[in-house]
Amino acid sequence: MAFDTATAAVTVALYEWNPGEGLRRRGAAEAVDRRRHTELLTPSVAGVLAEAGAAPGDLNAIAVGVGPGPYTGLRVGIVTALAMGEALKVPVHGVCTLDVIAWDSRRETPFVVATDARRREVYWARYGSYGQRIGEPMVGPAAGLPEGVPVIGEGAELYAEVLGDRAAEPAPLLPSAAALAELAVTRLSGRPGPALLPPEPLYLRRPDAKEPGPRKKVTPA
Repeated sequence: MAFDTATAAVTVALYEWNPGEGLRRRGAAEAVDRRRHTELLTPSVAGVLAEAGAAPGDLNAIAVGVGPGPYTGLRVGIVTALAMGEALKVPVHGVCTLDVIAWDSRRETPFVVATDARRREVYWARYGSYGQRIGEPMVGPAAGLPEGVPVIGEGAELYAEVLGDRAAEPAPLLPSAAALAELAVTRLSGRPGPALLPPEPLYLRRPDAKEPGPRKKVTPA
């Protein structure tokens, strides 16, 4: 089973794979709602299992998008994946969400993937092709993205005026659990592609909330 909640998308897919054989899709669900990741993910997982005629105990691996993404949405998917993995005693594999969008694009020439990081910034990474990321994911203003290569993803659509011709064909805008599952299986079968990661969040920056500092002493005037 694969799912991702690092962006506005809540995307879930169940695929059947036997080593030496191709992938077979058993069920999928897609929703876009930036504020309801918690409410949507669990019912989506249950619905996909029902569509496939499967039970949680039939799962033998979980792949989850680990961002980068905003703190609240991202942790919903990762915590759910870890809880399921622990309960079912199955491995949980992390996948960079930018890699998922790149993989889904099937682009063979250099490009950039950018997603919405809020605060007028984007999470982004550069790719030589859909299966080759160059460098680590970063966060910053769209105006600072590399020149001379197309930009895809939701960030390209949001900042089309800044990016100009580089954002002419921004699709796919959001990650797909189907692409996530395919990428994970590609790596598990030993074929080249973006590396699988620990199921830990790629935040790239601190959350807005901070722990309060020590109380200030009040002295008489």
